Order: sequence, then structure tokens, then C-alpha cells
Amino acid sequence: MIRSMTTAVNTMNQLQTQFDIIGNNLANSATTGYKSSDANFHELLYQQFTNDKADTAQRQSPAGIRYGVGAALGPAKMNWKVGSLQSTGRELDFALTEPKQYFNVIMPGEGGEQTVYTRAGNFYVSPVEGGNLMLVNEGGYPVANSAGQPITFADNVKSYNMLPGGVLEVTHNDGNVQRIEMGVTTLERPNLMKSISAGLLALPENVAELGVAIGDILTEMNGANRNRIGMENGKLEASNVNYEKEMTDLINVQRSYQFNARTVTLADQMLGLINNIR
Repeated sequence: MIRSMTTAVNTMNQLQTQFDIIGNNLANSATTGYKSSDANFHELLYQQFTNDKADTAQRQSPAGIRYGVGAALGPAKMNWKVGSLQSTGRELDFALTEPKQYFNVIMPGEGGEQTVYTRAGNFYVSPVEGGNLMLVNEGGYPVANSAGQPITFADNVKSYNMLPGGVLEVTHNDGNVQRIEMGVTTLERPNLMKSISAGLLALPENVAELGVAIGDILTEMNGANRNRIGMENGKLEASNVNYEKEMTDLINVQRSYQFNARTVTLADQMLGLINNIR
């Protein structure tokens, strides 16, 4: 009975983690550029009892009895499918149309500034010293150019336009035109990235311990690589969360949780009967 309770409790703990993953997906179903996560269960170690040596009949199932200890949730993997594009008509809304490509954003950290990555292209302008404007994301963090520096320009702006290759064209009231290469990075191994929030990813703290180099994880889209950048102006990428799938998975996980909870209850009742007999 104790083994049954242990197996059920182990599985219930893992199901709770899957509840959290599904809940996070549903909570960010309307978040711009959000990528949903999914995880599958794996069988834990089991103990084999071969106690039917006298049974010579042919059977389809493995010989003996296997006592398992529950199931474990595997690593969560992100779905990198590009979400649907929503037209906004706003000049500072940009949508990346190629998977695994991310805008570069400069964010303060404990050890100084660090570059983080986002698919959310709803940008704004913020005034800075010298009468200039700085391009920022919805959190107020500077958007980086291809050199890793904040994008700034004079405040007498007439219009914005996105040229092929991720080049931001800023037209001023005096007719002056400024072209700025926006910082774009392709995450070659995005599952190794650390999630900071629903829409921001960063490099893990100890890349060397993972046995890979930074160049194996991401590629800066500079030089000839800029021809591979897919970006559209006046649009935003919606979340790729499949609401119907998440709700179906939520029901399945809930049923599994109830089944394992019932197992604990029945095991406890049987232990009570044994104690009363004694």
C-alpha cells in the first residue's frame, strides 16, 4: 500500500508542474510574440519481479511483474511556430516573420547591462538628453541596433518605415533621412535560453557548463546574414498559444490528478482495514 501511495504522490507532484505550464500558456494567450511551452511525461525507474518461472504459457506482455514509482515530467520545450500577424497600421509596430529571430533589447542586470531577446515588436519612443529620442520596448528598455547600442535619433521625426534587412528608416521634418540597422539575433538552440518573463529570453549564466559555446546558441544577424531577416512594418505577431489544445490538456491533466488522488485515498482505506483486522 505504501508503494501505491508513493507512486501516486510522485505523479501528482509532476502533474502540478504541468498545471503551471498550461496555466502560464493560457495567461499569455494575448501576449505579443509569446511562444507556448509543452512537456511530456516519462516513466521513472521500475522494479522487476520475475516470480512466475513455472508458467510456461506464451504471453504477449513481459514476463514477471513490474512495480513502478510514478511518472516524471520531461523538460519543457517551446513551440517556435510563428504566430499569426495582426495588422495595426502603427509605424513603430514590427513583426518578425521568420522563426527563432528575435529583437535585441538592452536590460539592466546585477552585473551591468545585458542583451535580452524578444519577439514583441511594439516599440515606442522616449525622450533622452540632448533633445533626442530613444527607441524602447513596452517595458521602457532601449532597443539595440546591430552594434549593440541603443537606437537614438533627433526628435523632429516625420515618419518611420522598415526597409528590407531590418533597416529602420527615420524621415525628419527637414527632409533628412536616417537609416538604422536594428539588432536582430537568431536563436539556434532556443531551448537553452533562460526565460526572464513571458516575452524576454536571455543567455544562461554559465554557458560553459552546458558544454556549448555562445556561437552555438545564437547568431547575430549582421553583414550578409541581414538578407535572411524577415520583418514587416505596421503589424504585430500574436501569441501562438492554441487555446483549444491548452483547455483539452488542462482537462486531461485534471482527470489524471483526480485518478492519482483517488489512488491515495483507496490505499489509505485499505491500510485502515488492515490495522483494524490486526
